[in-house]
Amino acid sequence: MKIGISCYPTVGGSGAVATELGKALAKRGHQVHFIVSDVPFRLGEFNQNIFIHEVDTVSYPVLRTPPYDFSLAAKMADVVQQFELDVLHAHYALPFAVCAFLAREMLRGQSNSPPVKIVTTLHGTDVTILAQDRSLKEVMRLGMEQSDAVTAVSKNLIAETRELFGTTREIDCVYNFVDPAQFHPEAGSSARSCLTSAGEKVLLHVSNFRPVKRINDVIQIFQRVHRQMPSRLWLVGEGPELANARKQVVDSGLEKSVHFLGRQDEVASLFAGADLLLLPSEKESFGLVALESMACGVPVIGSTAGGIPEVVVQGETGMLRPVGDVDGMAADAVHLLTDEALYRRVSLAARRLAAEEFNVERRVAEYEAIYQRLCRTPASV
Repeated sequence: MKIGISCYPTVGGSGAVATELGKALAKRGHQVHFIVSDVPFRLGEFNQNIFIHEVDTVSYPVLRTPPYDFSLAAKMADVVQQFELDVLHAHYALPFAVCAFLAREMLRGQSNSPPVKIVTTLHGTDVTILAQDRSLKEVMRLGMEQSDAVTAVSKNLIAETRELFGTTREIDCVYNFVDPAQFHPEAGSSARSCLTSAGEKVLLHVSNFRPVKRINDVIQIFQRVHRQMPSRLWLVGEGPELANARKQVVDSGLEKSVHFLGRQDEVASLFAGADLLLLPSEKESFGLVALESMACGVPVIGSTAGGIPEVVVQGETGMLRPVGDVDGMAADAVHLLTDEALYRRVSLAARRLAAEEFNVERRVAEYEAIYQRLCRTPASV
């Protein structure tokens, strides 16, 4: 099949999943066309079945900002027509699903081929944050309703979508996934030898440093653990809360034990080099970093927010507490780090669950089945 994929190319779960999906589809023989503003950050090595089509925007004196959405829709239409795509897969309702709909409308009646099918995957922010803006909500509804299929990355997100939009349309749950060949305990970490001393434990947090990630809680949890054992905190990523996090670390006297590693495209070695992942988020539709951590045999200390409990099994592959319970999360972290038998059991269970239930091949096959089902039915009108 010929599949177009549009996503945000920057660091984040949606871009990572979309890129890994495209790479996996290409390996299975499909022709994959990324229609994006920039090369996705996890695209990696060359594959003969992968094509990149970058969206160019034109500045007009009468417009405050370049009309990116219209340029994206035009590029989608061009790629669909030129390469006769079967499917446009939009990762986020806004702007990608809406632009895909516009692209299909632009091409209506111009070809004897069946209209391109549109699949929209909801990743969370598009529902939990963007749709709170009434001016955007109806535009997002249009994108979803005009899609031939809608998927979401967790059952929790499906429930939120139904409640927020009042929609009864079918939404398939297709969980995010991980490649056990890439994320595994033996991935190694030169960072551990560079940034830690013998006997120290490593706590890791990976995110886009938005307020919902509760970076303040991450640092407070680490501070409590650090009081009880030699330890380090690795903070990976960048975002609006980064400056506040740096200040909090200095104010807490932790600057020698906390390492700000910035944006990292290849994170498998960092997961493999850690002992625990901290994920105390206020909102989390799935928690891809939790899955990647588990695949490396690293237990998760996190909150019960959103879809996290669908990934992390309480007491088996990690420990979960209510949002904001930093004392409880710190106690769980210390418990795991001081009980070797418990840690070994949780680590093995985490690795097994990630490899068996969230394996890339299993999830990509689910997307393939959706594509194939759609291509046997008429497009939405």
